[in-house]
Parts: sequence; C-alpha cells; structure tokens
Amino acid sequence: MKPAESRYLYFAVFASGMTTLAVELTAGRLLGNIFGTSNLVWASIIGLILIYLTVGYFLGGWWADRSPHSQTMYLIMAWGAFLIGLVPLVANPVLRTAADAFDQLEIGILLGAFAGVLVLFSVPITLLGTVSPFAIRLAIRTPEEAGRVSGRVYAISTLGSFVGTFLPVLILIPTIGTTMTFIVFSFFLMLVALIGLWLSQGWKKAIRWAWMPIVILLLVIFGMGRGVKATQGQIFETESQYNYIQVLEDDNYRYLRLNEGQGIHSAYHPSELNYYGPWKQFLVAPFFNQPSVTIGDIRRIAIVGLAGGTTARQATEVFGPIPIDGFEIDGQIISVGEQYFGMNQPNLNALAQDGRWGLEHSSGQYDLIALDAYRPPYIPWHLATREYFQIVYNRLTDDGTIAINVGRAPDDRRLIDALVVTLKEVFPSVYVMDVPETFNSIIYATKQPTSEENLFANLFEMTEDSEVHPLLIEAMKIAALNLMPVPETGVLFTDDLAPIEWITNNMVLRFMLFGDMEILQ
Repeated sequence: MKPAESRYLYFAVFASGMTTLAVELTAGRLLGNIFGTSNLVWASIIGLILIYLTVGYFLGGWWADRSPHSQTMYLIMAWGAFLIGLVPLVANPVLRTAADAFDQLEIGILLGAFAGVLVLFSVPITLLGTVSPFAIRLAIRTPEEAGRVSGRVYAISTLGSFVGTFLPVLILIPTIGTTMTFIVFSFFLMLVALIGLWLSQGWKKAIRWAWMPIVILLLVIFGMGRGVKATQGQIFETESQYNYIQVLEDDNYRYLRLNEGQGIHSAYHPSELNYYGPWKQFLVAPFFNQPSVTIGDIRRIAIVGLAGGTTARQATEVFGPIPIDGFEIDGQIISVGEQYFGMNQPNLNALAQDGRWGLEHSSGQYDLIALDAYRPPYIPWHLATREYFQIVYNRLTDDGTIAINVGRAPDDRRLIDALVVTLKEVFPSVYVMDVPETFNSIIYATKQPTSEENLFANLFEMTEDSEVHPLLIEAMKIAALNLMPVPETGVLFTDDLAPIEWITNNMVLRFMLFGDMEILQ
C-alpha cells in the first residue's frame, strides 16, 4: 500500500467512526420525534446498534481475511453510506403513520413501526462495523506492528466517534433537520468511499459507483417536502438542539407539543386566559401562607420550565407586571413562545438556561417558584432531589412558596409520594392537589409552617374583593376542592440516588403492555 493510500485509510476509519456515532444519535432524534425520548427508547436504539456493530466486527474480520483488498473495504463503506441515506426516506412514511397511531394510542401499530424502523439500521450499521477490522488487516505489514496498528485504528475511529457525537446534536439537526442530517453524513461517507476506490482502482472504476449519491439526491428532491408530522391543525414545526417542536391550532387556541406529542406544554388564545390543565394552579401556592395575604405581597416569580409562557401570561394578569424570570433550557422554544403564544410581556425575562444552574446562579429572591420542567415522560432527576430543593429554598423570600407539576396514574402515585417525602426534608409544610379531568397533580410547599385552613381563609377574603382576578379565585377554589391526603412514605430523591426513571419506566411499560398509562402534561 502506497503512503498516500495508507494515510487515506486512516482518514476513512475516522470518517466511518464519526458517521456511526452520528447515525446513532440522529436515530434517537428520528425515533424520539414520534416515540419520545424515554430511557426505554434510547436503550432500544443503543442496544440494537451495539448488536449490529458486534455482527459487523465479526463479519469484517472474516471478510478481510478472504478479500484483503482496499477496494473491497471502500465498496462496503459505499454501500453502508448509501443505505444510511435511504433510512430516513424509507422510515418517514412509517413514522408518519406511527405519529397518527400515537395520537390514537394504537399500541400495535406503534410497536410494529418502532421495531420496523430499528430494523432499517441493521444492514448499514453492520456494514460500517466491518470497517475497523478491515482497516487493521489492510494496514498491518508485519506481525511486529500488529498491536501498534490495531491501537492506532481504534484510536482514530474513536476520535471520529467523538466528533460524530457533537456534530448532529449541536449543529446539523437544529439547522437542517433530522432527515437532512442523515443525508449529509450519507453523502460525506459515500464521497470518502468513492475517493478511496479512485485511489485504489483508478477513477474509471470508481465512477461506476457514482450512481449512489445521484439516487439519494433524486430521492431527496422528489421524496421530501412534507414535514416530520402532518397532524391536523399543525401550523408550525421545527427541530431544536433538544426537541422536536410542534404548534397546533384549533378554533383560535394554540397548543405547544414536544417530541412524541403526548403532552400539551403551553396553551394560548388571543382573548382567553383560562385553560384546562395545570397552569393556573401554580398561582395558588402563596395563599397557603397566613390569612390576609394580598396580591401585592407577590413581588417576583420564577418559572422553571417556561415553555411557551402560559403560566407567565396568567401570572402577569393576576399579579400585575411584576418581574418574572422564566428558565427554559431550549432557546428555540422561547422563540416559538414569542412568535405563536403571545410571550411578549415586558416584565418577563426569558432565560435559555438549565433550571437548576439558572436558579442557583440567579441573584433574585422569589415569592413563588413554579416547577414545570417535564420532558415527557420524565421530570429531570436533577430538578427533583433534596439538594435541588435546598437551592429552591435558598432562592425564596421568607414567606416564599413553590409549586410542582407532577404526572400520575389512577393506581400509581409513587412519584408524588417520593417528591412529597423529598420536599419534607427541606420545607416544613407540603400539600397535594389533583387537577380535575387531567392526570396531573400540583405539589405545594411553603417556607414557613402553614396549614390548609390558610388557603380556605384567604379564599374567603379574596372572594369578597372585587379587585382580585377571577382566574385566581377559580384556581383557589379548584385547589381547595381537590386537596388530597399528604403521603407519609416514599422514596427520598437525592443527587446520589434519584430513581425517577425507574418509577416512570414502570408506568411506560404498563402503558405498552396494558394500555392504561396516563398521558402526562
């Protein structure tokens, strides 16, 4: 092998490693847009891709011994790249069907589509798995250098994987989308393979395979044009670094959905303020304090999980233009909120920050902190631990309160129980209410010792005050009528051990097996 060919061989290994990891992460987004981003989805993707790579390693070693020629390796790479480009184009019709099935909770279709799309990755990933053992076989010239060459090949492949970890997530998916990210990596790897064929066989033989990128290009031109989903009422969709974002409109009401869409994260109507769901119930928290709390006592609010700003808009109407700091990790969601959900209140400071880091580094002291940071089906574990609640406690005024939105099932309140037990480690008084006609509960906690009677007394006084916004009165009535017994036992969540995923996965599995999983907002 000539020196130029030898150097290019290592570059091909780098390109293959980069593409393999990029495909794995992009596969997570391709499926996550429809099936969500639960640990179960990711475990299926990662597990099966590792199996495909394992088969590829075995096959590559066997194949390289029988045809130890660089043109064989580059041809395998070209076919792998070509099939990677086909994956999203073949999968998209299946996934659109699955999206419709998810809206109707048709479990059989969902599982079939999920398995079918994962199978699509089997051949291209297996072919890419052959590259490293093939490259080792081609690069070794004497037995004495076998270890050094093997180490170099796997180091370069891993370095490529490192680059492939960041490119799709941070740059390509947010700018060009999931499907085109597959196409970009497919074209890149095909180009690498075709150049390798040219170096090893000459351009006349390499040009015979130029039909591959041409076919992919034609399929992209004539096969694309529809969005990721085609949900009835959809007026906008995009992909960000963190989420697939969808806006639906029905009778002038707009709804924000993320990823698989099994949850409404924000609602908006140009002339209505009251929506079904948990949003207005956050505003009740300060009124568990001693009677005679007034609207003027609420001077600053923080919202962790701002989304499209529904709670911020309601809070501004109820408490006036007080400062509101809204923490939302996905800056693209903030842009969508400003464009489609009227999230343009001058008093709202929307911060594209993680809710834990942002709150811990905030200079503000808040009378109310609302925690609504669902990434269905999970509450992020680092926003539900004793240590995090201590951060929240420290950011509250002396009479400050918090409210947390939690999903539940009729016969499974373990997540509520655990959060209550964890909150009790930090806060003296904790309350639970179930939001009617939803599968949400709101957990309240107060910095001072309080009682349920305070809520009733404050409600009675405010009902007599004509200046209190009717939305707050209604929210307080709903809370008072739907208070639940406060659990005494549950799992304590800490930064060291917070098995939120374990509890939630159990709920997801019950849904998949029995169809009684609740839809979380």
